[in-house]
Amino acid sequence: MAETLSVTDMLPNKFEPKRGYRWVLAIEGIDSFLVTSTKRPDISFQSSDIKFINSYRKISNGRGVWGSITVDLHDPIAPSGAQQVMEWIRTHYESVSGRAGYADFYKRDLQLKMLDPIGTVVELWDIKGAQIQSANFGTLSYDSDEIMKISLTLDVDNCVLQF
Repeated sequence: MAETLSVTDMLPNKFEPKRGYRWVLAIEGIDSFLVTSTKRPDISFQSSDIKFINSYRKISNGRGVWGSITVDLHDPIAPSGAQQVMEWIRTHYESVSGRAGYADFYKRDLQLKMLDPIGTVVELWDIKGAQIQSANFGTLSYDSDEIMKISLTLDVDNCVLQF
């Protein structure tokens, strides 16, 4: 039998969407106002096949792999974004002496905070064990008048959506 909906069932509820420009990324040792773009975490799962006669069924192997996170930064004269990034890089590897660092020193925890229109945190990601996979300090050209930027690619151990 066909169902008849009332007018109130068909009207959308009032809501405020999250916006891609209302967020703050906190990285220890790097000023938050330097961060110009990033992305929320993503996860992927491997699967295995269970074969039976002429068919198969897929099951998850249970291990989620968190994707890399890219972070773009302004590089002002002062405070120097390049200097802040290099301080973190030196905890990974000191190019002058050739010494590598302990994971306890170079892995950092990040917090990605999504904000509502008045600045209240409405979504909080705790990103654990971030380390620099690559750092790109930008291209120089006499033909360009662009603002200098730094691009980081970070590997992460784990991400937790708190709320």
